[in-house]
Amino acid sequence: MSASGRVRILWLDIDNVSFEEAEDRIVGMCREAGPAYVVTPNVDHFMRVRKSEALQTIYGNAALCLADGMPIVWAAKLLRCPLKAKVSGSDLAERLCKRACDEGLRLFFLGGAPGIGEQARRTLESSHPGIHIVGTLCPVVNADGESPDDDAVTCAIRDAKPHILFVALGCPKQELWIARHRDLLGVPVCLGVGASLDFIAGVTARAPRWMQRSGLEWLWRLAQEPRRLWKRYLIDDLPFLWLVGVEALRRVRAR
Repeated sequence: MSASGRVRILWLDIDNVSFEEAEDRIVGMCREAGPAYVVTPNVDHFMRVRKSEALQTIYGNAALCLADGMPIVWAAKLLRCPLKAKVSGSDLAERLCKRACDEGLRLFFLGGAPGIGEQARRTLESSHPGIHIVGTLCPVVNADGESPDDDAVTCAIRDAKPHILFVALGCPKQELWIARHRDLLGVPVCLGVGASLDFIAGVTARAPRWMQRSGLEWLWRLAQEPRRLWKRYLIDDLPFLWLVGVEALRRVRAR
């Protein structure tokens, strides 16, 4: 483990924090000038980062880089640098909504399918009376994290003055978008949250807790969207297991 409290897993440094510690650090960032951003890499993110110098820089410069998924936690244990917890983006987003309500922090939702941000807002306003969601937007964003509406989106977010911006564009769009715009937004913390707004809005069901704890959430999602996700889970992400095994063997030999 490094002095900064990060552990090296293959080509990414992961913050070794619990959920509570991650929340506290994000709330602390909200009180600072910023801008800071948080990433939550899962196995698919790891494999994308491996192939992209731009993503390597973005993930390396994140204020927090959190382990999203039990395979990351297991990899850390195999590499003898165990993590305190899996800190998934979806769980973190929901917990931060409650914390934001308690702390008086303003939230803004960017992304998701049309109408999802507003539906998530209504759900949260019902479950957390007093929560302050200052805006939702659903721009068209291309694969490079660019939108024809970038100027209008930037102005809308800057005028709303949120403490935390949830960016729900999926990897790597959300990370690329954050990297391009964070210095223009005046937002203390940007957080890439993937499908979290869908979960909050109730339009997509999350895997049962036992599947999440067992590292089988990917199987649940594959069953829900087989045509879209089969290649990601069954081909693109499989080399992660081999690469972790090779790195574990290398470290044993080095010792």
